[in-house]
Amino acid sequence: MRISHLSWNLTGLSLPLLIAATTIPHLVETLGYERFGMLALAWGLIGYAGALDLGIGRATTQHIATLRAGDMDAQNQIPLVLSTAVQLTLVAGIVGSLLIVGAALLGAGQYIKVTQIEQIEITISIFLLAIALPFQAVSATYKGVNEAYLNFKGISILRVLLGMANFGVPYLVSLHSTKIYWLVMSLVISRGMALYAYKQLADRCVSSKQSSASLNFSHAVAKALFKFGGWFTLSSVLNPAVATADRLIIASTISAAAVSVYVIPYELVVQSLVLVGAVTTVTFPYLSQLRVTSPNAVQATFYKILAGSAAMMAVITIIYMSFGSLIISKWLGPQSDNSLFTVMQVLSVGLVPYTIGTVCVSLLHARGNTALTAQINLIEFPFFLILIYILTSQHGVVGAAYAWVSRVTLDAAVMLFFAAQPDE
Repeated sequence: MRISHLSWNLTGLSLPLLIAATTIPHLVETLGYERFGMLALAWGLIGYAGALDLGIGRATTQHIATLRAGDMDAQNQIPLVLSTAVQLTLVAGIVGSLLIVGAALLGAGQYIKVTQIEQIEITISIFLLAIALPFQAVSATYKGVNEAYLNFKGISILRVLLGMANFGVPYLVSLHSTKIYWLVMSLVISRGMALYAYKQLADRCVSSKQSSASLNFSHAVAKALFKFGGWFTLSSVLNPAVATADRLIIASTISAAAVSVYVIPYELVVQSLVLVGAVTTVTFPYLSQLRVTSPNAVQATFYKILAGSAAMMAVITIIYMSFGSLIISKWLGPQSDNSLFTVMQVLSVGLVPYTIGTVCVSLLHARGNTALTAQINLIEFPFFLILIYILTSQHGVVGAAYAWVSRVTLDAAVMLFFAAQPDE
């Protein structure tokens, strides 16, 4: 696993965080807590839309990474995998769009408690979010191709540009209008541009002969992708659903403004996990190839990555616990809500277990054990939804933070148990 891959991946993940740190205080000041809360919901839902690729993006990474480690006959199967994956995710994204439109027509926006935003503004925004779903779904597949080819430089540059658009463009829009649908429109446009860019990067990874096979479709390949991706889809749907549920529950039981009090420290803490993301994004295709070329080295490599990642996030946790109040006051000003710091302290406790769980999942998925992780998530899902609702209802945004920490801690313990088992 090359340091350059980690470096580019870290750059692509960390620079958008710096952009967010610069623009979010201005967005909060310009939009107010309620409208910023709605924008945060839009960010969460667009991020959740990535799950609508049916896990095909992840399956594409694993499948192509394995084929690249094989002989020429195996490598010649890559264009068929790519073209099949793109068509599958496009259909999935369109279906997702239709479901979102149906929800909007049925009045889903009425369940969000707002005092200063008209329902028509929310409804239009939901329609716009539906447009972004196919962009996100297909982008995940092209991104998976780039990861399989270890093209982290290209991905990182694109991720930086998308991060600039994700936070910077809504801020520029807010200087002229605070209407939610204009803010969401900027997000939709940036996702469309990202799709085009991801495709260009993927085309450069494969040969012109491979690119010309873009309309081919294989039922056998589709079945293989679904076998891996189908179970991964369940995880990729359930995990973001729980992550988004806390925001929706806060918006419906408290207010949209309260979402801001939770999301601001949440994003600050969770975005520090870009350090882990930089490692695990490389780890997954690397371990997938290593299982073919040097299977006896996989487990030892995994433990080294796990120990290093956990130690790194333990340092970040200590920093947040010790200087969180100072960070918040310097970032948002001395008059910032005290609840922000409390939420930040609670959430920081979950950084190490979240890291452990994420690294373990990378190993399990490299083994092809997506069914196992999905089944674990399926069992956990209803209990965590109930926990989030109870703790949020009783303790507000701080309760939502405790629910998140509880979820990632239990998940880490279970995933570590299975990851420690010998590879079959």
